[in-house]
Amino acid sequence: AYIYHPEPLDQPVERWTYTMMYKEVNILANVMEKRGITKGDRITIFMPMIPQLPIAMLACAKLGAIHSVVFSGFSSTSLRDRINDAKAKMLITTDGAYRRGKLITLKANADPGLAECPSIQNVIVYKRAGNPVEMKPGRDLWWHEVTAAESDECPTEQLDAEDPLYMLYTSGTTGKPKGIVHVHAGYAVGTASTL
Repeated sequence: AYIYHPEPLDQPVERWTYTMMYKEVNILANVMEKRGITKGDRITIFMPMIPQLPIAMLACAKLGAIHSVVFSGFSSTSLRDRINDAKAKMLITTDGAYRRGKLITLKANADPGLAECPSIQNVIVYKRAGNPVEMKPGRDLWWHEVTAAESDECPTEQLDAEDPLYMLYTSGTTGKPKGIVHVHAGYAVGTASTL
């Protein structure tokens, strides 16, 4: 499914099979469901390009939740505005990430904006870089801790073709960012037609 070359470049290449992805998606979906995520809930994803990003997206789709990926280079204010517009219940992020050799502290970057996001109930943090982060008790959860004892089987929510799959926000350079909604079947057809 994926051949992942992580940064820094001295880290080992990861090879992900479809079975591995399937199990990890189910595990994360179970974690999310146990924290009250159901069909129609919005989840914001603030992650670098690592295998856990598509795992989080697919876990949302499995539950019928609507994901919104926010570019990991955006500011805390930009993240806050998109979370509040979507009324997201959960944020999925990482402690940190690498871009061209530089450590980007995603969780620390997100925290100031999260203080102004009343809809957020939980923040799941994937330990990617190992940099120190502040974890707010009762809200913030380590991915590796909450997934450790979860089942790798999870039923898929039956959805209508027109149920929303994800929201993608415009850049906001000419005004307030606007959320563009893509639906399950429409996205599948669009992807197939472009391939």
